[in-house]
Amino acid sequence: MADRLAVVKMQPQTVLDWGARTGGGGARLAAAYPRASVLAVEPDLGSAPGQGGPARPAAAGPQPTQPPPWWSPRRWRRTDAPLALEPSQIDPGQAQLVWANMVLHGLGDPLATLRQWHRTLAVDGFLMFSTFGPGTLAELRALYGQEGWGPPMAPLVDMHDFGDMLVETGFADPVMDQEQIVLTWADAESALAELRTLGANLHPRRVCGLRTPRWRERLLDGLRRTAGGDGRVRLGFEIAYGHAFRPAPRPRVQAEARVDLADLRAMVRAGRHPDRR
Repeated sequence: MADRLAVVKMQPQTVLDWGARTGGGGARLAAAYPRASVLAVEPDLGSAPGQGGPARPAAAGPQPTQPPPWWSPRRWRRTDAPLALEPSQIDPGQAQLVWANMVLHGLGDPLATLRQWHRTLAVDGFLMFSTFGPGTLAELRALYGQEGWGPPMAPLVDMHDFGDMLVETGFADPVMDQEQIVLTWADAESALAELRTLGANLHPRRVCGLRTPRWRERLLDGLRRTAGGDGRVRLGFEIAYGHAFRPAPRPRVQAEARVDLADLRAMVRAGRHPDRR
């Protein structure tokens, strides 16, 4: 994704690094846009869209807050990581670039997230994201199917469906492409340990009980069978990339039209009238 920044001529003033802690793009964004304000954003499952106070810089000092409840995802975050904004703290039209590297597949409602990104972008703002595609870990899904273990992971969205979602949420000129990469590990144990860092199996039909040591050994045997001629375990990943712009809003012509205040201000700045196409 960072290599593709060279084709974007726009110089953003504000960049939202969505899912910054796992995306790993902070240094590249700062190097590409040294004059921009790069704000880290972390989705918070405890906040509904539209709630929260005004945005605050990600580099601001620690604020006195009550400890999060025991079930809050905030308890799982590293305490030494930079402070980050929650989506509800981002003002409409605040950013000229939303950058989301490998975060969308971990969110339960990708369409709602795309709407959030559209809301936070200014007119002519740019969206760049990457995510796992449905070709990811085909070897693991085949193994689970052969053993009758059910699905090993939640379903992943096809890039063409993401293109349709981008249009539905109001983005313009969406471009989707993908690549297949193969990662290798010295042994099955190393592969399994790294796979666990991707998160839990969130499929609604996953096995609810605990697995046994015998089951784990069968899983490791299955992973060993994916090894190539060099003896290294091999697993494939499909990476889908998406790019799109936020155009000036164009409400439909009808007897009564309702226009969001932020969109109305954007149309005024762009010299548009709500009833003109």
